[in-house]
Amino acid sequence: MAIRSLFQACLLAPLVSVATAKPLLGKGGTFMESQKLADPNYGPVPGQDPLFSTYYGVEPPFPGNLKDPVFPTKKGPPGEDDQVWQNLLSAEWVIFDFYQQAVEAFNETAFIKVGMPNTTYKRIQEIRNNEAGHLRIFQNQISPTSIKPGACEYRFPFYDPLSFLALVTVLEISSMSFLTGLVQQATLPSSQGAMLAIAETEARHEVWSLIEIWKTNPFAGPSDTVFPYANQILDTTNAFVVPGSCPRPNPEYPSPRQDLPALGAAAGTKSLTPGSNIALNFTDPTNQPRFDPHTQYYAVFFHGVANASVPIDTSAWPEREIRVTIPERFETKGVVVAVVADAPGAPTKESVVAGPGIILEQPVELGTKLI
Repeated sequence: MAIRSLFQACLLAPLVSVATAKPLLGKGGTFMESQKLADPNYGPVPGQDPLFSTYYGVEPPFPGNLKDPVFPTKKGPPGEDDQVWQNLLSAEWVIFDFYQQAVEAFNETAFIKVGMPNTTYKRIQEIRNNEAGHLRIFQNQISPTSIKPGACEYRFPFYDPLSFLALVTVLEISSMSFLTGLVQQATLPSSQGAMLAIAETEARHEVWSLIEIWKTNPFAGPSDTVFPYANQILDTTNAFVVPGSCPRPNPEYPSPRQDLPALGAAAGTKSLTPGSNIALNFTDPTNQPRFDPHTQYYAVFFHGVANASVPIDTSAWPEREIRVTIPERFETKGVVVAVVADAPGAPTKESVVAGPGIILEQPVELGTKLI
């Protein structure tokens, strides 16, 4: 505690001007170098510097090379939307590192060998660069009275270019879905506008994946899926965090965190298209739901701007699996987000008792491969 207080005392002093410094690349800077990120004028600027678009190196670009938390430089109450931006910055560290690990693990030839276009590796680098720009944008949105979360260590379930590209598709469309919830948490119009702009960029990444990689129609109907409880989707990314690896000063992620049981389809599921009957699987053996025998529970499926609720029988679980039919009226487009709730429509975040689970409908053949 004394060391942390000393750091804060130093950082609360006026910052020396560092705007001319350009820490572009590197495996990782020092703690004090990371503290320079408190100055919004420090380093390259997203939207102005081509580093965030057309850098084609392997080393992590700024600010992805400065991974320590950035301590407050002023005393006072947190900014109005600081918690939302802290959650988003913590999530962005996951996404940035996902792409950075792929840039380091593969090369142009690796993607060509599995039949991908010869521009695939370059596009992955460009998306990585965009995500680095998101890191800086989110850092700058957090007020100087609040901590800017640093990176943890992450482990992702890909082992070759194809398994990586499959995860790209589901992570990008998940990003689009949780941003529809985060924008509802933000109170400032400027925050809402910035989040919308980020969601539009994630949509561009997803469209590239659908057209260039999977050779499928990118259109998901008149609306992508809206999911109101963003923190529940953000919490699913904790599965990628190496336990005990996060900087101790980081705030809880996400905050507030419900720590709900993870939800998926059972292994061996043959189809996740609308009309399919599936068995539910609560995938974390250390975090299983507890069902009240006197409560009726529902599988609630969010698709587009609507949702549909299907009563489920939990009375004999876990001895008997819980089965449910994905609503047939949904179009086989985009993504379906599913939760288990104790009320139709999951009207509050507290009504959700498990999930969410992401059901990929486009390209439909990837859905079951990601179970």
